[in-house]
Amino acid sequence: MDFLDKLNPQQRQAVTVGAGPVLVLAGPGSGKTRVLTQRVAYLIGYEGVRPYQMLAVTFTNKAAREMEGRVRGLLGEEATNGLWLGTFHATCARLLRREAEHLPFDSNFVIYDEDDQQRVVKAAIRDLNLDDKTYRPPSVHGAISRAKNDLIFPEEYTTQTYRDEVVKRIYKRYQELLKQNNAVDFDDLLLWTAWLLSENPAVCEKYAWRFVHVLVDEYQDTNYAQYILLKHLASVHRNVFVVADPDQSIYAWRGADYRNVQRFEQDYPDCQVVLLEQNYRSKQTILDAAMSVIDSAPHRRRKKLFTERGQGERLSYYEANDAYGEASFVVDGIVQLVASKQYEAGDCAVMYRTNAQSRLLEEAFLAARLPYRLVGAQRFYGRREVKDIITYLRLVHNPADEVSLDRVINVPPRGIGDKTVLALHTAARGTNVSPSALLFDLARGDASPSWPQFTGRAVLPLADFGALLANWRAEAARATVTELFDRIATDINYKEYLDDGTEEGAERWENVQELRRLTVEYESRTLTEFLENVALISDQDTLTEGQNAPTLLTLHAAKGLEFGVVFIVGLDDGILPHSRSFDEPEAMEEERRLFYVGITRAKDRLYLIRCLRRGGRGYAEETYPSRFLDDIPPELLNGSSRAGGRSQRFSNTQSWTTPSTPKPAAVKRATFTAGMRVKHPVWGEGIVLTSRIQDDDETVDVVFESVGNKRLAASLANLKVISYQ
Repeated sequence: MDFLDKLNPQQRQAVTVGAGPVLVLAGPGSGKTRVLTQRVAYLIGYEGVRPYQMLAVTFTNKAAREMEGRVRGLLGEEATNGLWLGTFHATCARLLRREAEHLPFDSNFVIYDEDDQQRVVKAAIRDLNLDDKTYRPPSVHGAISRAKNDLIFPEEYTTQTYRDEVVKRIYKRYQELLKQNNAVDFDDLLLWTAWLLSENPAVCEKYAWRFVHVLVDEYQDTNYAQYILLKHLASVHRNVFVVADPDQSIYAWRGADYRNVQRFEQDYPDCQVVLLEQNYRSKQTILDAAMSVIDSAPHRRRKKLFTERGQGERLSYYEANDAYGEASFVVDGIVQLVASKQYEAGDCAVMYRTNAQSRLLEEAFLAARLPYRLVGAQRFYGRREVKDIITYLRLVHNPADEVSLDRVINVPPRGIGDKTVLALHTAARGTNVSPSALLFDLARGDASPSWPQFTGRAVLPLADFGALLANWRAEAARATVTELFDRIATDINYKEYLDDGTEEGAERWENVQELRRLTVEYESRTLTEFLENVALISDQDTLTEGQNAPTLLTLHAAKGLEFGVVFIVGLDDGILPHSRSFDEPEAMEEERRLFYVGITRAKDRLYLIRCLRRGGRGYAEETYPSRFLDDIPPELLNGSSRAGGRSQRFSNTQSWTTPSTPKPAAVKRATFTAGMRVKHPVWGEGIVLTSRIQDDDETVDVVFESVGNKRLAASLANLKVISYQ
């Protein structure tokens, strides 16, 4: 076994380290998975540890399969027999089935997936005679999940508000229903394992004695439940070997707690710490930029990342006029890189903070007739919430569209179940009219001859929906696409339906808002044109699938991946870092780590991109560069701005690819003053808070009654003064 000869000094130190607790702090691209698997091989091949005496855990099935394959490749099939290697959840399920006699469920328990869990939550809410519109199942389940990750059972669930009291009751009923079905959810696998090891000393001692060595990958992504159960399993021999990069802890919204790395050093003050700092992925300039960003984070152990791959080119910084220019720059840049034979299309990746940002990128690729791959999310127009609103608009445009009717007639839920829909279609066929026509007739109330054909419970929601549809049809005849969009979304309370307080709910509503921004471009065009354009864009046939294509993905989905060329878009304050992090220091630092993860995905070239104004054509808000850009030294950057002139952000650099002649100072006077009442064509009336001349334009801060504070460029906003104060 000569695999040790292929390790660098730091890797070799980590693999051959002696007994006791070990913390390996690994930088990105430093071979941490290689170190973990070779540590397993070393213990078996050199130290004589039996495979069944070892437990190795990670987070994904892909990582577990990779680790298992590498170990077997080093030692052979038979040498690994009995080794416990797998994900946290698989390991816990295995242990729970073995020890089911101590648990409130049988060993043949089933594991409910996310859809199953939602159905059980809904059943618990129904059993308690509660309103699932007031207590949204996704929101309630999120609270239950957080409690389980903190090892809190229903009985210990603390309450400070009436809602907390209700969630506690739902949680209790949810667990009762799981027990009735001999089922557990994913969080239960961790919860019950931690409980078993805590409450049954004999069981804990049994496994703590068995596992002489416990090895953990991606330790920075562990939650409290995982932290506790690992402490129990390593309580006898204390040979716990964890590999972590706290700088890549980006999953707090899933319960991950980077502070577990700090707790490890507190729990094991005698632990040996090994740094893996040699990077095998990126050029040095990219690593220097990444370190400049992450070194500004407090309370962290610094690493000095280095590589033998050479210095590499400076990072490219670009400011577009707007989000359309941002997307165009990305597509044009990839086309040029591929045409120059420097890279294959599949070597390129485009990364962004939120799923909604993919819409304009997808459209730019489609307009250029270029294939792309979307990772970690559906195509924008294939997302449920986007399809819902488009379907509503299609139905208003063409009420005879029964496919659209059936999709949205009970979205959001309005008491029109499958039996009622079937009855509607049956009655419509019986009277030789379309289902929508029958709905219009039912909207007249008991004056409709079809009214008696339905039960009282069914006919009222049908009549109400018919009235809504009739009103929207009348609105469509005189309203813009955006006004109709807003009317529908308001009438069906769609924001309340989607935005249930969870991260996913907020992202779904952001996707709806992104679609709304597209409608603004149709202020002087028809609903027919809008629907035709969307239908062509969303047609799967317009997308040529293929492996050799640029990858579009969120920064969260990018962790663990690498690409020759990376474009990071949307580097504006409010996007990255996200506005939700502004008032929460820990959330802000996670946003910093997210940017760091994106930077370190790049092997050879990195593009950092933002736009001066963001919004739909016809209106835009001035944006400000991401505060994280200030941490990157100017000498690491090349940059240019399509808007003309130098970026304010890098006004002191001498590395511009397209310098421009300085403009004379602006002499125009402000049109708007504080206290003015103004009207915007989209957001309605508002009051001016401040106004100033900047870059030959007037920047106006307005608080609108409909959407709150907005910062606008006066030349684009089309504001009209209503009154002076």
